[in-house]
This record gives sequence, C-alpha cells and structure tokens, in this order.
Amino acid sequence: MEGFIQVTTTTETKADAERIALALVEARLAACVQIVGPIESIYRWKGKIETAGEWLCLIKSREENYGAIEQTILSLHPYETPEIVVAAIIGGSRAYLDWLRGQLVTPCDIKSFGS
Repeated sequence: MEGFIQVTTTTETKADAERIALALVEARLAACVQIVGPIESIYRWKGKIETAGEWLCLIKSREENYGAIEQTILSLHPYETPEIVVAAIIGGSRAYLDWLRGQLVTPCDIKSFGS
C-alpha cells in the first residue's frame, strides 16, 4: 500500500477553509479537501475552557506531501496554533486510491515545489 494520508485542520470561517482547500488542490498537494461544518469544538486555551464554531477540512494526499501541506496551511491559517493532524490511510477501494494517486504531485515534484 502506498503512503496515503488524511490531514485535518479546523478553521473559524468557511471562507478560511475554502481558501486553504483551494490552495492545496490547485498546487496538487491534495487530491480532495472535504469541508464539513459548522461543527462545535470545546477545548482548553490559555487556561480557559473555550467553545467555538469551526469548519473541519479533511485533506487527502500522500505522505511525501505532508511537509508542503503543513507549510501551506500555516501560511494561510489565521489561528495562532492551528490544528494540523495527520492519519495514515491504510486501505480503500482500488479505484478511489488510483484516482487519488493521479491527482497529486509526485515526490520528485515536491522537491522543486519551493524552488
């Protein structure tokens, strides 16, 4: 199995989620970004329990793209400390994974991404 991943991040607004999703798909760092929301998040921040409405981005890619995905999210995200979590995709339908592979830059393209 190839090293496919799903990266998740949350944003305060749908517009922020759409901006991040579009940048990742346009750069072929993500094959697909699903935007889910609004969702409610409850968390501790700077010693206080907070509640916030957010939008969840589910980013499908390959493992080799993670560094560039993280940098893209950090460059566009308004949060001081955005959630950026990665999970391995350990399986899936052959047709979907073939499609996913075809939508992404190759590992050698990533090396020249920042050039």
